[in-house]
Amino acid sequence: MDGSADQRSDDWGPFGRPLFEDPSARALSRVGVVDVGSNSVRLVVFDGAARSPAYFYNEKLMCGLGAGLGETGRLNPEGRRRALSALRRFALLAEGMGAVPLTVVATAAMREAEDGPEFCAEIERETGLKPWVIDGEEEARLSAQGVLLGWPGADGLVCDIGGSSMELAELHEGRVGKRVTSALGPLKLRDVKGGAKALDSYVSGIMADLAATMGTGHDRLYLVGGSWRAIARLDMERRGYPLLVLHEYRMTRKSILQTIRWIAENDTDELRARTGVSSTRMALVPVAAQVLRQLLYTLKPKEIFVSSYGIREGLLYEQMPERLRARDPLIEACRFAEASSARLPGFGAQLFHFVQPLFSTSGDQRRRLVKAACLLHDTAWRAHPDYRHEVCFDNATRANLGGLDHEGRVFLGLALLHRYKNNRAGSRLDPLFALLSEKQIGDAEVLGKAMRFGAMFSSKALDQMAELHYHPKQKRLELWLAPAARDLFGEVAEARFASLAKSLGVETGVKIKRA
Repeated sequence: MDGSADQRSDDWGPFGRPLFEDPSARALSRVGVVDVGSNSVRLVVFDGAARSPAYFYNEKLMCGLGAGLGETGRLNPEGRRRALSALRRFALLAEGMGAVPLTVVATAAMREAEDGPEFCAEIERETGLKPWVIDGEEEARLSAQGVLLGWPGADGLVCDIGGSSMELAELHEGRVGKRVTSALGPLKLRDVKGGAKALDSYVSGIMADLAATMGTGHDRLYLVGGSWRAIARLDMERRGYPLLVLHEYRMTRKSILQTIRWIAENDTDELRARTGVSSTRMALVPVAAQVLRQLLYTLKPKEIFVSSYGIREGLLYEQMPERLRARDPLIEACRFAEASSARLPGFGAQLFHFVQPLFSTSGDQRRRLVKAACLLHDTAWRAHPDYRHEVCFDNATRANLGGLDHEGRVFLGLALLHRYKNNRAGSRLDPLFALLSEKQIGDAEVLGKAMRFGAMFSSKALDQMAELHYHPKQKRLELWLAPAARDLFGEVAEARFASLAKSLGVETGVKIKRA
């Protein structure tokens, strides 16, 4: 039984049927992108569920093409040599991976340097790759589309910082609006003469112009770019934050400003050693921090989120049909994981219907986490039984998933932990549970134990064998069994049913349905 032969038309409810097997999605199953930036050159090959792709390959070289550009007007000679060498390698790698043709984009350094066109021609001659040199507004648009890959329907302002430029783009109801570019890249700003005061004055003047164009007081600010991610990692270190996943990490203006002061007061080599930030990136952090401080003072965003998705992901989003863009990246990725890794692909949908009575009053956000957990409930079965619960938790909290904030990651991980283990006491994962409220922890435990119980009926069509009926006011949970399922409700199943009821604080009952 593969669990997929008898799926009702409403199996997926408001989330819609998965699209990763649709021909339009399968065409995106392996896409290679090269980003020739002012600071780094990177190859990313996406593979898997097109709406929430896995990173099949990801390699970056910090070349510093834009170093000294403000003074010389030309690309850095050593950076140019290293970039060309990396591009030769990337072209060969992509051919071997079946990720050709590569899409190659080049940003601020290449568009501003007087020898940019010459270098583009050399790249094409030496590697066969044709760089697409984009202007600042197009760079802003693609970065914003990268944010939309992880946040469908995102609303707010995207700020993408590179080595030689900084872009802003407006997002409203999942659409890209106004865009603007500026010279506020840390590589370029290092060339500003006159010390910290002169730099502050220079940055604040440009920032005022940006605010006049883009407006202030946006509800959300999405930060894209390596320098912003480095500052966010330092913010985590200062706060002692337990989940070191940068994507969808949430910060406040107050916290960031405290971190910027903390960076200035500490030795950057020591901070680099504590956080793993590269020396090349850390060298740019003090300048980037000055830009971020002015950005927060001037634009006054209410919430700040870090996005690991940017221009490269925006290029993938560019190739998606509209109906694929509208899908939930979390559900699509979990459905793909089930299809490729579970013992019984398709059973997750049945399990979702089985546990749904316990969450009938939950909103869409909770229900999508319940659905994601059901899809993932059996994808770690190859792990050693003694560690399966920890593997599930680690996979959920650290996976490269879009559409999942940090609370959602821990909730999902905790539910999957309880799918395989009743007790979480004394776990090495305890610090992460602090990101959830007591109610969230309780709900995750209930979900995990409900999945653990429902999996006992996986040898048959679950919806035909058993149903849960939950009466919270009467504090009662009933199991309705088909006559053919009577013998499936053995001692282990009884114990799991009792454990679920204990988590809910209810009495139990079992009924045999009429044949």
